[in-house]
Amino acid sequence: MFEDNKALVRRLLEEGFNEGNLAVADQVLADDFLDHNPLPGLPPTAEGFKQSFAAMPDMQYTIEDLLADDDRVVVRWTATGTHTGEMFGMPVAGKWATVTGMDLFRVQAGKNPDYRHRPGRGRAAALGDRRGQEVR
Repeated sequence: MFEDNKALVRRLLEEGFNEGNLAVADQVLADDFLDHNPLPGLPPTAEGFKQSFAAMPDMQYTIEDLLADDDRVVVRWTATGTHTGEMFGMPVAGKWATVTGMDLFRVQAGKNPDYRHRPGRGRAAALGDRRGQEVR
């Protein structure tokens, strides 16, 4: 069970987002998916979750750690990408950014019904905020 749950999350990040195949999100996110902390202005739904990646469509995730216990999967990741779309109501910065974070996914019946995100360093970097963030 743990390996199946980890494979689902890995597929979402690698195939869904790294390869730009958002149809994977439709396959693995439950119909009643709930994002417990969506980006400002986005609904806490699967559609909102997918929209959150539109501002940095070239974002590439590197999975640093992937752990599972019972129906929970935790992933610690690093992502890089270029801010090419509106984010947080801010205009396009056109800057490359490195972002880190941790996500908690719950998996039931082969689907992901809810998600929690803990941003790390770099979230504001794409917006040009240089307070300790890596921006090129």
